[in-house]
Amino acid sequence: MNNAKSKLSGTSTGYKVITVVILILLAIFFIFPLYWIVTGSFKDAMTINARTPQWFPLSPTLENYAKLFKNPAGQWLLNTIIMAVGALVLTCLTAALAGYALAKKRFYGRALLFTIIICAMALPKQVIVIPLLREMNLLHLADTLWAVILPTVGWPFGVFLMKQFSETIPNEILEAARVDGAGELRTFFSVVFPMIKPGIGALAIFTFVNSWNDYFLQLIMLTSRVNWTISLGIARLQGEMSSDFGLIMAGATLAAIPIVAVFIAFQKYFTQGIAMGAVKG
Repeated sequence: MNNAKSKLSGTSTGYKVITVVILILLAIFFIFPLYWIVTGSFKDAMTINARTPQWFPLSPTLENYAKLFKNPAGQWLLNTIIMAVGALVLTCLTAALAGYALAKKRFYGRALLFTIIICAMALPKQVIVIPLLREMNLLHLADTLWAVILPTVGWPFGVFLMKQFSETIPNEILEAARVDGAGELRTFFSVVFPMIKPGIGALAIFTFVNSWNDYFLQLIMLTSRVNWTISLGIARLQGEMSSDFGLIMAGATLAAIPIVAVFIAFQKYFTQGIAMGAVKG
């Protein structure tokens, strides 16, 4: 009996060791490109182009960042942050309200409306980019950050995600809030909103990353150099100075910082949201 227990314990320990080793290797595999970009931004051109790679900058320099900020890189980064944060706030608010209404309200055409939203999730953005551009021109919003923010607000995936989370709210809690005299908005912000926070946290990360990396829409909507985002700026620098990899890596590092910060800030809600979604499914 003791031998059987010891064998099981040894097998379990072996599996744990193998699992930890695999996870460490995967972590290194995914983190290494980011590490290489960050360290490369502190290397000079000769070190970057050397045949023997230097895994860590022995003589770090800020020359690449100095050249980067000779361009309006600070303005590009600010534009991108304003665009992504604006899209995050508006998308989370509208998706949460729409998802709650679709999940807990009964009205004529509700099923048809939800079906249209699901179908819109499969619609490529390239199909609607020309109507969007014409609409922004008619509203005199072309070549402004609003031309990039507004098309992301009605994100069908966000509405779908928040509807799934809102359906988990017990109807008894909503009825109790109405009995206490709470209106619709007060019920939503005081009762519903705290209960769907994990979903909103997950949606916030998805929205921020999606808006930040939406190079195609930014390229179409933003034409003035002063209104460029950091993605557009790096792409243009890559075209103008294709051999200056240090400058490009500095720009990529600058662009990655807000993404990492947002993920760390919302990591708890993101993990809870994914776990709740998995349990619900």
